[in-house]
Amino acid sequence: MKKNIARILKALMKSSRGLPLPSVSQIQEELDDPFKVLVSCILSLRTKDSITYPASVKLFKIAGTAKKIASMPLQKLKNTIKPVNFYKTKAERIKKISRQIVNKYKGKVPDDFDELMNFKGVGRKTANIVMTYGHGKEGHIAVDTHVHRISNRLGWVKTKTPEKTEFALKKVVPKKYWYWVNELFVRHGQNICNPVSPKCSKCPINKMCPKVGVGKSR
Repeated sequence: MKKNIARILKALMKSSRGLPLPSVSQIQEELDDPFKVLVSCILSLRTKDSITYPASVKLFKIAGTAKKIASMPLQKLKNTIKPVNFYKTKAERIKKISRQIVNKYKGKVPDDFDELMNFKGVGRKTANIVMTYGHGKEGHIAVDTHVHRISNRLGWVKTKTPEKTEFALKKVVPKKYWYWVNELFVRHGQNICNPVSPKCSKCPINKMCPKVGVGKSR
């Protein structure tokens, strides 16, 4: 199975060239800052990348550090990120996290998974993304809805929740590919392997995919 997984991931690496990067990956590539990765990831929750990315860029032009966001008036922060879903709650959480980073971690985002999980509003996906793409740490797989959906469709796992998918994937995916799983599956999921009516006829791994649970496709 691991040979098949490696073959599929290599095919996705090739086919994803030219596809838009997920907003968080784009922020990481352009700004290379764990704090900005953390904030943009929080902004991206239940929000489309087309909204997350410009909102993140706008915020970082005004306040690009934990110290600046911590001292930023809450209403101004809300107005700045307003296009994102649940912007009021996210603004409050980002401000609180920024204060904690300043007061407890001297302005630096901790590079410890459990420490990240202590921040209110940071779940396993966000913590894994910060560890992987913010700090460049190995040993983590960030699982969102795309990773959960596609890995089940491929038959790599048979799980009901993203958290269970994370642990199941670590048992079958060769460790050298863990870094790439989230980015590849997000790009593939946004453009080809849609939740409803996936574009199987255009899929580069169509012949390798058992299409578990797929009904109507294109």
